[in-house]
Amino acid sequence: MDDGHPMTAAGRYRLLGPDSVPADDEWIGRLRTPGPVRDQAVQHLHALMLRAARHRVSRMPDGAALGAVRRDEIAHAAADEATLSALGRLDSFEGRSRFTTWAYKFGILCAGVEMRRALWRDRDVRWHDVSEPLEPAATSPESFVEGRDLAAAVRDGLTQALTDHQRRVVVALLVDGVPIDVVADRLGSNRNAIYKTLHDARRRLRTHLEEQGFTREATTTEVTR
Repeated sequence: MDDGHPMTAAGRYRLLGPDSVPADDEWIGRLRTPGPVRDQAVQHLHALMLRAARHRVSRMPDGAALGAVRRDEIAHAAADEATLSALGRLDSFEGRSRFTTWAYKFGILCAGVEMRRALWRDRDVRWHDVSEPLEPAATSPESFVEGRDLAAAVRDGLTQALTDHQRRVVVALLVDGVPIDVVADRLGSNRNAIYKTLHDARRRLRTHLEEQGFTREATTTEVTR
């Protein structure tokens, strides 16, 4: 029975009506079918990404400072990027969740990245070496001394055990709270490379602290917090 919608060349999928979206088990097939069916599926995917991006943008701290127009521009840019990212990773979809749930995460991630970049665009990142240590929180004189000694050892480790690049990354991320996307952009790098730098730096710091006589439990708490 013909429902009035044209068949695809392959005869498997029909173009959907204006108020319809692909069934969950049809997304992959439609996105891989050349021609109008794929074009329509991409439009539906982009609409999903835009909803995800707008949701994320509306909940970003300090986002109101950018203004409604700029936030909407960011949401559209994020949706564009998320759509391309999802299309390039269709082979990684394993069906463990709904396709829309899997795809939605791309919109959320890309919107977060774009918002953080926008919020930091006119802010300087101070690539200082080591900040002044904070007074450790303690409930007794003994724990205060232990905390002070550990903080001093961490400060020494930042100076002695890390490379200049590792130290800049650690201080920017863990001390100054600069978003990792911003750190990557300012250093001409990418998220994966910065994550690896942070991982290597933490390992070096932990080794340094253990060599100074601090327990592994104490070093793990201090280095990862």
